[in-house]
Amino acid sequence: MSQQAGLSFEQAPPFSLPLRFFLSAPLFLLAAAILIMVSPDSLASRWTPQALALTHALTLGFLAMVMIGALMQMLPVVAGSPLPAPKIVTWLSHVTLTLGSVVLMSGFLTAEPVAFGLAAVLLGGGFLVFLGAATFSLARAVTGVTVSGIRLAVACLAVTLLLGLALALLRAEWWAAPAGEGAIAAHVAFGLLGWVLLLVIGVAYQVVPMFQITPPYPPRLSRWLAGGMFALLLFHSAAPLLPHIAARMVEAALAGGILLFAHVTLRLQSRRRRKLPDVTLDYWRLGMGSLIACVAVWLLAQVWPAWADSDAYPLLLGVLFIGGFAVSVVSGMLYKIVPFLAWFHLQAQLQARAGSIPTMKEMITERAMRAQFRVHLVACALLAATLWLSQLAVVAGAILALSALLLWLNLLSATRRFISHGGLVR
Repeated sequence: MSQQAGLSFEQAPPFSLPLRFFLSAPLFLLAAAILIMVSPDSLASRWTPQALALTHALTLGFLAMVMIGALMQMLPVVAGSPLPAPKIVTWLSHVTLTLGSVVLMSGFLTAEPVAFGLAAVLLGGGFLVFLGAATFSLARAVTGVTVSGIRLAVACLAVTLLLGLALALLRAEWWAAPAGEGAIAAHVAFGLLGWVLLLVIGVAYQVVPMFQITPPYPPRLSRWLAGGMFALLLFHSAAPLLPHIAARMVEAALAGGILLFAHVTLRLQSRRRRKLPDVTLDYWRLGMGSLIACVAVWLLAQVWPAWADSDAYPLLLGVLFIGGFAVSVVSGMLYKIVPFLAWFHLQAQLQARAGSIPTMKEMITERAMRAQFRVHLVACALLAATLWLSQLAVVAGAILALSALLLWLNLLSATRRFISHGGLVR
């Protein structure tokens, strides 16, 4: 069955709802880049205040911003179940996520307890609004492999939020219980391997065949991969209670699931029916290659204890997973989603007047996207090299800043073309 079956474009929300998330996200990527330039030691250790602020700028400000915006669009279209009160939900979640991310970053940089308390209120309130609306929508959704993946990802977001709020309130000194390493590890695992990875997996089942003209994912993998990864995450969170060999087996199974998804995606893309150059395909290939590199880095740590105990090991995993995989795939999806939505809403508003509507390819030129991809690729390479050559940090930050700025300008160009051809952003 075609992955496009069941799409309900007539239920799509106004263009302005997801667009505000998409246009805000690159600004947080820019803020992360500026932080690296101002504090070159940000990548010296994952526990420095600058590194924690940088990580949350990327995960909350960029990734979550885009992912929530994408779900605002996908739940009505793919799941056939619009969010309740979408304009109110969008306004509340966008404002609180934006302010909460900024306040949380300032809290890490200043170590002010009041900032963590305020961030917990803002982020907790905003995410709860979105989670409540998404849960209502998903409960009525038509079940399929993409919807199942989204459900599991949203569940992981809820766990990530609860753990994050607890850790933030500890820093706010609202209580004095110690923050155990298990809680921090679970917060990271459910946030990255659950919310981010499972959402990408679920969305990939729809967008890879649809936008990249590939065969569909194998039915057995589509049915079982996301659920299996979710179950492994639950076991992983209980690792301190498991025998050492069992905990290692869970980690190995998670690595195997990641490797399987990356391999199958690359194989499907190699069989795509349209062989023309496509920068979004390059973004996905970079993302899948980074996932494979993450598994290789993890494997090296299993056989080389000195590497596993080094500061560079978790930092390299972070650069590869967040920068190489997540930011890359999300950027690639933005370059498909935003032009498509601009074209779709323009067509709907102008009643499809032939000749007056630019095509998807004209919304953002291939040359502009290609230039930004190359800058992003250099930024990823420099960030990884910075872990051993700290003198490259300022250059890496500057290249990342340029990449973020180009991404923002490219998305803005699609918005300008939409408006200039008579579209209304409402």
